[in-house]
Amino acid sequence: MKNIIIVLICGLFLANCSNRYVLGTKCTNPDKLTGAYEKSFIWSVDRTMNDDAFGKRISKENCPKEAKKS
Repeated sequence: MKNIIIVLICGLFLANCSNRYVLGTKCTNPDKLTGAYEKSFIWSVDRTMNDDAFGKRISKENCPKEAKKS
């Protein structure tokens, strides 16, 4: 159990070197045909992507106000 925790912590540090994480509920633009979208609380963003480009693709405003039930 101790080894698993150590590996997970090391993996988090190594992943953090190449990416940055954005916290908060954000969504992608809904698909025009089906209305499907991606919603997450944690987004892993490549360090080369600037904030403006990320904000256009994924933002809190893209989340629908009422979720559709299937």
